[in-house]
This record gives sequence, C-alpha cells and structure tokens, in this order.
Amino acid sequence: MEILDGALQTYLDNHCEPEPPALQTINRETYLKVLKPNMLSGHYQGRVLSMLSKMMRPERILEIGTFTGYATICLAEGLTGDGIIHTIEVNRELEEMLKANFAASNVEKKIKLHFGEAEQVIAGLDEKNIDIVFIDADKKNNYLYFQLIFEKVRSGGLIIIDNVLWKGKVYGNEKDADTVNIRKLNDQVAADTRVEKLILPVRDGLLLIQKK
Repeated sequence: MEILDGALQTYLDNHCEPEPPALQTINRETYLKVLKPNMLSGHYQGRVLSMLSKMMRPERILEIGTFTGYATICLAEGLTGDGIIHTIEVNRELEEMLKANFAASNVEKKIKLHFGEAEQVIAGLDEKNIDIVFIDADKKNNYLYFQLIFEKVRSGGLIIIDNVLWKGKVYGNEKDADTVNIRKLNDQVAADTRVEKLILPVRDGLLLIQKK
C-alpha cells in the first residue's frame, strides 16, 4: 500500500539506486504467482532497507516474515563478509520459490531460512548480539515479537517494523482490531525510554527503533 502520492512515489523510485535484476524477477514473479503480492517490500522500500543495512554493516540480522524473500535479499546486501541473516517464514508453500529466489541472488550463502511459528523459532535462536531485526509478519503479534527479540539485540542495534501507518488508518478514527493493535504498538514504542524511535512514511510506514 502506497501512502504517498503516486507521482511523488514514481519520482522517488527514479532517484534512488536501480532495482537489481534478481529483485526485478522476484517482484514480477510474486505478482504473477502469489496471493497478496502487495506484501512485497518493492523497489523503493527495498533500497531503504539495503541502505540501512549497508550503513550498519551488520554481522547478524533477524527477519520475521520472509514472504518471497525480496526484503531478505535487500537486508543481506549490507552484511559483513561472514554475516548471516536468519529469516522466519510460517508458510511452507513458499519454500520452493524462496530457495529459487535466494539461489538467483549473490547472497544465498548468507541466508538461513527457518520455517515455523515465529515465537517458537525465536525462542530456539542462539543469537545474542543481533544488529538488525526486521518485523514484517502477522501484525497482531508485532509487539510480542518486539518483546521477544529485544534482549537479543545489541546496544545500538536497529529494530524495523513494517506497516505501522496501516493505510493511514492509525491517525484516523478507525477502530477495527488491526488498526487498534498497530496504533497500540506505535504508542507503546513511543513511550519506551529504552529506545530512540522514528516513523518513516515509506510505503505503509516503517518504524525505526534503535536500542540505547
């Protein structure tokens, strides 16, 4: 969902780094073959994630919600030489597509794909100094995931949560369950003195959280 004016979004797309060919293919194949293709990060948000990762030079990244692997690859672009991104996906039907997408990238060896419920996978993940976490899964559990991963993130580490503007509903009067949950998440993070925080109006809203 784009919250920005279409002409402005096109201008932004045309004035950032070009979309790599492997990601162009994932973008196209996702829209052709997968339900709810708008869940894909896409060109501009992908370049935002890539730049943030390159600025951080992470050794360890955790992604909650792989979908078709677009954002996974973008985040992996900034990893150090021996860096790893752990990515968690609940939908096993995407496995074949994900493996093909990762194989077509130049970061396949840096990706560790986990299938299962995120809460269970996180509990079994033996990582204590994660540099970046990207949360883009079932929205009702965003704050739960934030709590579960917080102690695994190093001081200065970055937590990114997607879809926090929720089609603009969070700053309106809508009272449906999803909107209420996301509004509550934003309020809870805004009040959390352990972190610095900022919402970027990129696509459906990216909440950037840096652990103090």
